[in-house]
Amino acid sequence: MKGWWWKLLSVLLLLYVVIVGLHTPLGPALVHVSIAKIQPGEVSLTATGYNTHFNQEPPQVWLENDGQRVCATAVKPLSDTELSLTFTVPQGFRNNLTSLWAWDAVDGTIVLREAFFTEGLGSGMAQESCAVSDAPRPGFSFPNRSILNETIRNLFFHVPMWFTMMTLMTIAFWYSLKVLRSGDLEADRSALSAVDASLLFAALGLVTGSIWARATWGDWWTSDPKLNGAAVTVLIYGAYLILRGSVPDPHKRARLAAIYNIFAYVLMFVFLMVLPRLTDSLHPGNGGNPAFSQYDLDSSLRAVFYPAVLGWILFGVWAYTLHQRAARLQSLSDEANDR
Repeated sequence: MKGWWWKLLSVLLLLYVVIVGLHTPLGPALVHVSIAKIQPGEVSLTATGYNTHFNQEPPQVWLENDGQRVCATAVKPLSDTELSLTFTVPQGFRNNLTSLWAWDAVDGTIVLREAFFTEGLGSGMAQESCAVSDAPRPGFSFPNRSILNETIRNLFFHVPMWFTMMTLMTIAFWYSLKVLRSGDLEADRSALSAVDASLLFAALGLVTGSIWARATWGDWWTSDPKLNGAAVTVLIYGAYLILRGSVPDPHKRARLAAIYNIFAYVLMFVFLMVLPRLTDSLHPGNGGNPAFSQYDLDSSLRAVFYPAVLGWILFGVWAYTLHQRAARLQSLSDEANDR
């Protein structure tokens, strides 16, 4: 039972992630408007919400453009999730994109950013046409972001898989350095166990990423440098296993595999961390795209995301130690059979 506490911690953290991460509701949000353009004059439209409660208390609704606000002249709830709205759009809006905001005491402040393309731009209004409330919604919920919607929960699974993979590959890198320094075959077996476990989490990362891409980008796989870099990284480490199988002498195999593993570790950072930042990319935090944390990661998500990262890393290290123990027993068995 030596070292049992961190294994128990990993299980408890992952139970917390699954229960809280999958059962916490998304916060209310505005998700759709019936028209894409607005121009000066009277404009009527319908707005659709998600997890909203418009019938309980008609919300205050306004347009916002470059910090200037114009309130709706008429707000009529059609259901808990649909509003009929009328605005008198002024000439003075400065930007060509206008956001739609709403507030009530039940749902708090919700927004559909850049909801409309704005025609008839001016130099700004002399003053705002309304005063608004922006009090937050009470209670614990996850942010409801456009396009992401319910798939935002995949943050607790997809991203930690890659953190875990990189942790295990770092362990393999460390043991490969030990092999080159001492020629220790036990260190070689540890490096192999770490790579085997890391490839499991790499595969899970690819699967969860593909599911997320299908839901948000409309395709299971896109020609994106981050995605392609992840696939190439997996193939490079797969070639590590093939290399090991092609060299029968254990000491020569250990040294060749260690050298290859060190280069593979460097290439992993090149393909996952460097190249995607130098080219256009759909992936958050790469190719000019804002990082996920810049707009989407709030305190409620952090309360689950950080435990998820720690829990999956501990679980991955646990899987590695089990693989390492099994490899050691197999080695002892092979030695006994050779006698």
